[in-house]
Amino acid sequence: MSDTVDKERGTEPAGTGTPAPANGDAVAPGAAPVVDPRLLVREQGFAGYLTDFKRRVRGGELGSLPVILGLIAIAIIFQSLNDTFLSAGSISDIGVYIAGTGIMATGIVFVLLLGEIDLSVGSVAGVGAAVWAVLSVTHGLNDWLAVALAVLAGLGIGGLHGFFFAKVGVPAFVVTLAGFLGWSGLQIWLMGSEGSINTPGGSFVEDLTGYYFEDIAAAYGLALVAVLGYAAALLLDAKRRRAARLPSRPVSEIVVRTAVVAVVVFVVAYVLNQSRGLPLALVLFLGVLVIADFVVRRTTYGRQIFAVGGNAEAARRAGINVERVRISVFAIAGMLAAFGGLFIASLSGGATKSLGAGNTLMNVIAAAVIGGTSLFGGRGKIWSALLGILVIQSIQQGLNLLGMASEIQYMITGAVLLAAVVIDSVSRRTQKTAGRT
Repeated sequence: MSDTVDKERGTEPAGTGTPAPANGDAVAPGAAPVVDPRLLVREQGFAGYLTDFKRRVRGGELGSLPVILGLIAIAIIFQSLNDTFLSAGSISDIGVYIAGTGIMATGIVFVLLLGEIDLSVGSVAGVGAAVWAVLSVTHGLNDWLAVALAVLAGLGIGGLHGFFFAKVGVPAFVVTLAGFLGWSGLQIWLMGSEGSINTPGGSFVEDLTGYYFEDIAAAYGLALVAVLGYAAALLLDAKRRRAARLPSRPVSEIVVRTAVVAVVVFVVAYVLNQSRGLPLALVLFLGVLVIADFVVRRTTYGRQIFAVGGNAEAARRAGINVERVRISVFAIAGMLAAFGGLFIASLSGGATKSLGAGNTLMNVIAAAVIGGTSLFGGRGKIWSALLGILVIQSIQQGLNLLGMASEIQYMITGAVLLAAVVIDSVSRRTQKTAGRT
């Protein structure tokens, strides 16, 4: 009787020589046991990973591969056309310029994971900068308190968008389009007749993009912390998966991954130290990315975002408060938009009536999509914001060095955005054909 039960459960009594399936599924008598393919891949070493990589590509699981290849191609092309593109000064400038738009794009990643869109981020950034400038410069409020109130204003605006979307049922496109118009009007009203307020010297907002840690230990120290943190995260994840009897990365793979990351970050640190040092703007941007990535990947709330983005009705039936998730996500997007607006104000020398207008919205959304976040919801990574804004800013930096007109930059960025969406659509279709979604 016990032998029969064991066979029905997919296991064999000790001494039979038939291994139990790795995933615990039942195995019919005489059938081969089911083994998790990830175990086979890791047992085969490099050849197994190469085979698995080909399988993923054929199945449409491209991940960040197109973006990384695109960055390499951009670097080769522009460096061949202008040998200052990869210079220390140019790399340092890119690190500063990506911060504001990248932080705003991080908020958009949250929204896109829901399968929604936020068209108001540019005007919310303008309102955030205007609130700070009016409170700090015009009325003499403490600079740090003015910054905090500006960010809270963005949080409240985003939460209001989320309320109308989640509670009232107005489509997010309509709500945020109305916000784009309405908050632009508020921004102009706040700025008054002069239309611009200059950033005072020595203020926190001026330091956002103007301060550099000149000591070489700062850049190398941050690189070391990043490498150790990455290695620790991989080791802890592997330990946790082994404890749960799930497939985990072997130590050899962790070592290789850590070595690759170490080479990249220490090279970047070296290049930055050849210029003005480690920019404060880059440190803050990376800090936002790390916190947001932890929230999305390591918390229950983050898993709820993916669940709602994948299938809102299924998430609701599973007990997830869909309305709360939606409101909070738009609030986060508004908060990060206002914070990013302060970086733009720092770069431009102050708050203006037009801050956040022009191609700001396009660049923010394009950064998230180009980086690999799906427009269809439920799929993407926070680090998409970094990869995407690197592509956009690298193109702009290269074209500026070549003296290209702004309209050419718009056309090229638009073409890259279209290519990213096409890749995403084709990838989803391929995965459906392969039965992976």
